[in-house]
Amino acid sequence: MFAQNGKKGSTIVLVHGAWLDASSWDKVVPALKAAGHEVIAVNLPGHGKDNTPVPALTLQAYADAVKKAIGNRKNVILVGHSMGGIVVSAAAEQIPDRIKEIVYIGAFLPQNGESLLQLSSLPENKESLLGKNLKVDEKNGVSSIAKEGVRETFSADVSDEAMKHYILNQKPDALAPFVTPPSLTAENFGKITKVYVRTANDKAIAPDLQTEMAQKGNVVRMYTVPTSHVPFLSMPGVISSILLQESTE
Repeated sequence: MFAQNGKKGSTIVLVHGAWLDASSWDKVVPALKAAGHEVIAVNLPGHGKDNTPVPALTLQAYADAVKKAIGNRKNVILVGHSMGGIVVSAAAEQIPDRIKEIVYIGAFLPQNGESLLQLSSLPENKESLLGKNLKVDEKNGVSSIAKEGVRETFSADVSDEAMKHYILNQKPDALAPFVTPPSLTAENFGKITKVYVRTANDKAIAPDLQTEMAQKGNVVRMYTVPTSHVPFLSMPGVISSILLQESTE
């Protein structure tokens, strides 16, 4: 398989965020494939049609799903959205020699020992609307988003048609991966090239927090897109173009 520039195509692995599934990337995948790349959209355990029991839904289980999808491939461009940023970080730490670079799209980019909950509680995230729309079911170990808060928090710039798909594909998400800090080392995670796509109108992960995480994470490039939290729905062509650009770096 060869890309349009005549070089061998890359493998691009896409990891969705909380409450969603692999179909998040449906509008992005065709352009990447058309350019000659192998594209794998990972469906994390407990998402989409997968009904793995909640007690088994751990950060390590998510990382294992990503590692399984990558298999023996090398020079992988690993892409994470939102919570998926924590997942791809944990996975990349464990298989650094297989990863060419990580692209964070409106995603949590942790330092060693920083959980999603810790990052989302930082002062730089004070503009986020996620907290007020989050519904936590501690008894069952899951969380969800109040339906009336989905659009304002995640997708103010998404069409009504895309919103129907977005809401229909939401499922409660296990709490454990939100509160589990990944173990990241300079020798493994630290040596991997990182790129950040900042979503400038994001009401879920505030742009100020995104900037802070990107700076602390020593990203080599930062793109800014004028979108909500879900640019793969509102501006899929822009996201495809960024990933195609990264595949040539």
